[in-house]
Amino acid sequence: MPLMTGAEPFTHDGGELGALVLHGFGGSPDSVKAWAQFLADAGLTVVAPRLPGHGTRWQDLNATVWQDWYLEAHRGLAGLQKRCRRTVVMGLANGATLGLRLAQQQPEAVAGLVLVNPVVQSERAERRVLPYARRVLPALPALNNDIKKRGGTHASYTRIPLNAAYSMTLLWSLVKSDIHKVTQPLLLMRSADDHLVEPSNAAWLLANVASRDAVEVLLENSYHVATVDNDAPLIFEQSLEFARRVTTDEQ
Repeated sequence: MPLMTGAEPFTHDGGELGALVLHGFGGSPDSVKAWAQFLADAGLTVVAPRLPGHGTRWQDLNATVWQDWYLEAHRGLAGLQKRCRRTVVMGLANGATLGLRLAQQQPEAVAGLVLVNPVVQSERAERRVLPYARRVLPALPALNNDIKKRGGTHASYTRIPLNAAYSMTLLWSLVKSDIHKVTQPLLLMRSADDHLVEPSNAAWLLANVASRDAVEVLLENSYHVATVDNDAPLIFEQSLEFARRVTTDEQ
């Protein structure tokens, strides 16, 4: 199946500090590619994989489950472990959620976490009927370009595949049940105005992780896909500074 323009995975061999950069549900590496390139230009070794079912057509995503996405993220982390002294995992939305799961399951491999608009729950009414709706509807329309920046866009699906969306909620439940296992330094950046992920997600995470080093940064001028929005430069710079700080020998 042909890839959407911009949906190709990104890799760069740099120094001993590694960054795994994960895109969100229904998106593609296009939404994090500028972020990955910024880190690569700064000398990091970077992997931004294309998660299974993404970047082609929504029907392909509907044939996958969260374990498929996690396995690809895990593969990227394992590759970085072989090449780098330490690795920081960074993610947008559900990519951030996958990062949390990696930190829970592979604590020795994850030196720190950068989470941009992470999601572990939803207050939407549709959330309650999703287990049933997926049996009769394959997909619903998606707000795929929740971007404040004029002309901002990224390669993503215009429909939400419901089987895959239901599987994503199962990942949320697992991450929440094991949240006490997240002890790594954490930088959480959230948009003040996000039309997809409610502020309660960030509040819950910050209240429940076991990380002693947890910082929140409010993105004042971006919507959900903040990594291609007005605050992208701030995200890039803050994540690089954080990665360098938490991977020094003094940590």
